[in-house]
Amino acid sequence: MCRAQGDAVAGRRGWRLPGTVLLLLAYVGYLLLGSTAFWALEEPAERHSAQQLLQDKWELLGNYTCLKGPALERFIQAYKSGHTLQGNTTSLGRWDLVGSFFFSISAITTIGYGNLSPNTVSAQVFCIFFALFGIPLNLILLNRIGQLMLSGVRRCAKRLGEKLRWTCALVTGFLLFLLLPPFLFSVIEGWTYAEGFYYSFVTLSTIGFGDYVIGMNPDLTYPSWYKILVSVWILFGMAWLALVISLCITLLENSSDLCQCGKKKSKEFSWYKDHSGLCVPISLLAYALVPPDGWNARTAHVAFCQDHETDQGVSC
Repeated sequence: MCRAQGDAVAGRRGWRLPGTVLLLLAYVGYLLLGSTAFWALEEPAERHSAQQLLQDKWELLGNYTCLKGPALERFIQAYKSGHTLQGNTTSLGRWDLVGSFFFSISAITTIGYGNLSPNTVSAQVFCIFFALFGIPLNLILLNRIGQLMLSGVRRCAKRLGEKLRWTCALVTGFLLFLLLPPFLFSVIEGWTYAEGFYYSFVTLSTIGFGDYVIGMNPDLTYPSWYKILVSVWILFGMAWLALVISLCITLLENSSDLCQCGKKKSKEFSWYKDHSGLCVPISLLAYALVPPDGWNARTAHVAFCQDHETDQGVSC
């Protein structure tokens, strides 16, 4: 009965939805604060840079026989920054509210694709403090989401059994966070399924190479909900992948302990003949090499033989 009450209390603690909702609201509010700040700080600079790029284009077209080095360098620098020419306009939207929101997610989750970064000094300084407080907040929220996921796994275990609970969690997670999202990326981004799967793992594991990033193709028109949906996917997918990595670490540590335990048991029945012809177990050689106070190989040998003379057939 006490055990049942303890499980009930643990279940209630694992499902503290009000606290989780407040934390999630604080997290979203913090992201919106950062998004608005980056939008206000970077969007004017982006627009000015785009206008300058368009002006340089017309200057080059008017004087294409006399190509100037500084103008060409500005074109190259603008291309590296992500600006592209589209007829008589340039591509904008990298630092709009949605783009700034996605940048804020990539910053505090430490993914850091590298394809987008603040250019103004004020935005760079703000990014430092934004990440300084945002990264701990992100870790706290991921921990809370992980606890909720574990609670769901335990509830599934009561219905499906202990052996199937991790199988259910792993299969469901693979479907939601690794196997199904590449289909969405294939439809919207035009990637292959392998490229979408590669992007999914690189993103959720926070490797963030930056060779594949969503919403960066200037020839495509993206839905307004696209980056927001991907941001939510990143948040929950990172929590799930953290659980998987934690499970792998636990399995490796347990297997290492089992190997050490097996070696220890095998050493207890291994024998070593020293120069005097005495039977000394290998596990006691360390005491013979570096004996503690009041201990030596001879006393260890005698004590071991007294313990194992009858049951192991040891002749001392």
